[in-house]
Amino acid sequence: MSEAIHQFEPPQIHSREGGKLELPDSWVFTLLGNIVDYGKATKATAADVDEGTWVLELEDIEKNTSKLLRKVTFKDRMFKSTKNRFGKGDVLYGKLRPYLNKIIVAEDDGVATTEIIPLNGGVFLDNGYIFYWLKSAEFLSYVTKVGYGVNMPRLGTNDAKVAPFVLAPLAEQKQIATQLDQLLAQVDTLKNRLDAIPNILKRFRQSVLAAAVSGKLTEEWRGENECSDTSVFIAQLELERNELKSKKKLKKSFGPSKAVSPLFTGIDARWQWVGFEHIAAHDNNALKAGPFGSALKKSDCIESGYKVYGQEQVIAGNEGLDTYFISATKFEQLSSCEVGAGDILISLVGTIGKVLILSEDAEKGIINPRLVKLGLQGFVNREFIRFYLESPIAKGFFKGFSHGGTMDILNLGILKELPIPFPPIEEQTEIVRRVEQLFTFADQIEQRVKDAQSRVNHLTQSILAKAFHGELTAQWREDNPELISGENSAEALLARIKEEREKLAIANKRTNKTKKKQ
Repeated sequence: MSEAIHQFEPPQIHSREGGKLELPDSWVFTLLGNIVDYGKATKATAADVDEGTWVLELEDIEKNTSKLLRKVTFKDRMFKSTKNRFGKGDVLYGKLRPYLNKIIVAEDDGVATTEIIPLNGGVFLDNGYIFYWLKSAEFLSYVTKVGYGVNMPRLGTNDAKVAPFVLAPLAEQKQIATQLDQLLAQVDTLKNRLDAIPNILKRFRQSVLAAAVSGKLTEEWRGENECSDTSVFIAQLELERNELKSKKKLKKSFGPSKAVSPLFTGIDARWQWVGFEHIAAHDNNALKAGPFGSALKKSDCIESGYKVYGQEQVIAGNEGLDTYFISATKFEQLSSCEVGAGDILISLVGTIGKVLILSEDAEKGIINPRLVKLGLQGFVNREFIRFYLESPIAKGFFKGFSHGGTMDILNLGILKELPIPFPPIEEQTEIVRRVEQLFTFADQIEQRVKDAQSRVNHLTQSILAKAFHGELTAQWREDNPELISGENSAEALLARIKEEREKLAIANKRTNKTKKKQ
């Protein structure tokens, strides 16, 4: 063994008060290569395994969590390249992209990619203790610094051998591993519960929207408040359209061509089922898709001029995001796609059905081919329409036009077919107020969950730090001095490991000489 004991310069570990923290007297700093044969593994080929042999790849291990995502046997993962053989209980360390922290303890015998290094402490070390040290901040900091390879960083064998290792007495190693098993299991349980909350909040928001656009959210409110009759507004709009058509200010085809079929029953008598053509602004281009085909080309784009709104603004919910522009001449040619304050923009491609409502300060411009604009009557509450488009009711309708169960198609024609349960103006305002209030509440919870998740993520390293600084087992050492002193100290343990490995090295040399003579 080439490395000397205590060759490693101890890292600067500090207490919470900022002073240098010393390890317990019965512990020692050493090198990983002093205690395990890093990089030495029995090789296996396809001829050495059977169809039930576990074949482990890095992709099977979840980063940071040490969770085994899948267990694949040779029957389903045949290989030609040489593998590293490992045994049940071995610590399996992923040396490729070590910052991903892919480390597990083998639950069975098997073989693994050579990017996974099997480690076993034998009778002198607790494998659970080794496992947790490899996940500690001190070790991760080291491997991140020394990892080589720009695109595929990995921990080299020589660097691994001189990696830091904090060695505790064997009995204390076992105690630390046991306590960490228990504590980190509790952390995992807490983390799983926190991780489940965002989906709960997502379902909560969808439930709120479903209740809002069906009238259930404001059922009691309606009984206590007078509202106008929606049918009066809709009838008035029809009269206005007909008059404008007679004056040839609107196309004859403008407006609804057929009655709307309800998506569900039970809406209030003052509500009415409508389509976007019923409530569109009196403008031939009120409901409009972006320019078709070659009407808008890359060569038309310039650095300043009239703004072209695209999916990037809609998906981000930010109309002010940078985009490209067109000239005044091109703007005039595509004036039918012009947008203005209050227009609703909807994404059609990729991320489908996202909604953006343009503000009073929106720049003058047009939409690109990946968007649809909805220009509606002034009395229509745009936020109510947005909530409806994002509700499970509207999404369920759109799903009927999907392929393979996922909505991957949306266009102006489908939007025109969408039945809308339309409440009185006063109730639209109240619905929006209540939904925003409930969403604000959900947002506050979500932020608290994110804060808690951040604290929990730091909690694991905090517990590991306490463990490897000796704090976790301070009382245990006081209660068990005979298990950490004299021949049971880490220094004595390290000497025995060195002696045993030197004996093994001599025996291996003799074996190799005998083989050569034969």
